[in-house]
Amino acid sequence: MNYRMLIFMFGEVSLLMGAIMCVPLFMSLGYGEMSTMAGFGIAIAVCVLIGGIGLALRPPKDKRDLRPSSGFAICGMLWIVLAIIGAIPYRVSGYIPNYIDALFETISGFTTTGATILNDIEILPKALLFWRALTQWLGGMGVLVLAIALLPKNDKMSTALAKAEIPGPQFGKLVSKMRFTSRILYAMYVVMTLLLVGILCLCKMPVFDSFCHAFATASTGGFSIWNDNIAHYNSVSIEVVLTIFMILFSVNFNIYFMIIMGHFLKAIRSEEFICMFIMFFVATAVITIDLCVRHTYATFGESLRNSVFNVAGVISTTSFINCDFTEWPILSQVILIGLMCIGGSAGSTAGGLKVSRFMIVSKSSYINLKKTLSPRSVYTLKMDGKPINETTMSNVQNFFILYILIIMASTLLVSVQESNFGGANSFETNFTAVLSCFNNIGPALGSIGVSGNYTSFGVFSKIILCIDMLLGRLEILPILLMVSPKSWRKV
Repeated sequence: MNYRMLIFMFGEVSLLMGAIMCVPLFMSLGYGEMSTMAGFGIAIAVCVLIGGIGLALRPPKDKRDLRPSSGFAICGMLWIVLAIIGAIPYRVSGYIPNYIDALFETISGFTTTGATILNDIEILPKALLFWRALTQWLGGMGVLVLAIALLPKNDKMSTALAKAEIPGPQFGKLVSKMRFTSRILYAMYVVMTLLLVGILCLCKMPVFDSFCHAFATASTGGFSIWNDNIAHYNSVSIEVVLTIFMILFSVNFNIYFMIIMGHFLKAIRSEEFICMFIMFFVATAVITIDLCVRHTYATFGESLRNSVFNVAGVISTTSFINCDFTEWPILSQVILIGLMCIGGSAGSTAGGLKVSRFMIVSKSSYINLKKTLSPRSVYTLKMDGKPINETTMSNVQNFFILYILIIMASTLLVSVQESNFGGANSFETNFTAVLSCFNNIGPALGSIGVSGNYTSFGVFSKIILCIDMLLGRLEILPILLMVSPKSWRKV
């Protein structure tokens, strides 16, 4: 590990975060919210202190390279440090008096999970509500990707950091330089976010609300500024707009780049793109029929409206809420849990296992079955007509195994406290809480359903769920390599 490079990176990213936190600080001044000013002021001061130390110890330009494993480890540590700093305004302002709860809320924001411990969201001052939404937006595309786009770095180091933060089984640059790739990604991200803000304003959503909900949609995070979430507006037009953009932000951004470059047909022929839309339409159809057959709602139109919105929310891992899906029939709830695990596309802001990994695992299993029936036959696993190499196959299979093991271990650990130390949560609540946090969804079933939150979990359980959120957003490796002694050996 290049320790001076580590401290320098911490310094640069901390200064960037401090600059960003000036926005909610000025908002608290503008709205006269004196209770939040001290919190943001202290957090910014911490960022400046870390930044000053980092810049003072910056290494020479010829010693700023990173090994890939070091890039992963630094990424994991940076996210934890940023969450620790980001929780300060919640705690100092007194709106979340328990620091672990404040940390949970912040990690949920940065990882775009959307899980909350707040019983009453509406009591938060506007500066905190905006910061809560902004943490999601920053975490959606990635804090390090933003740092790469704005701060000068060599391409080798930029690539090592971006690999750790950009989700998906395969990493690829849009253009030759990682810095320009980051700028293109953020340019598309910003333009789509501002477009959504404008459309929501046209749908008569207030400007402040539009920014907060656009940030939550773009990041597929799902934090709302209202206790009853999107149901607060009771607007079909707003739900239609959010449904479209939830799906758009859960599509691989490489597809948008191909469309911009004039390769429209190639873009829409992407197998992952087609598979995700097939899952969306099939799930919507089945749930709509199930709701109609069970007479869950009075009309077909109401059943269709709620199924479309909630399927889009779950498959994109945004999970905005317009109704209580925990009251739906069991079949519909099972479908939602399945979509919760799969999530959106690789290279998007969505969470979950990712559609591409699901397809690779499914195709691999099918090929193995065919080989069992015809041992002498030769089969090649392909995506978009191109063979998948053995390294990618192995990585996907290992990821899937770790994915299952982490869910099992986390459920066990959460259940230990909830069963033996006064917790009253059911297995349904504990299991779906782990699924929800690990897949960066937010709401789940049981007491953490649409009308519930995570405040009933004990401190130990909340820490486990925080780790799950980080593991899910950073896709396991950065956190695992962060605790590996090999990552910290001097080079």
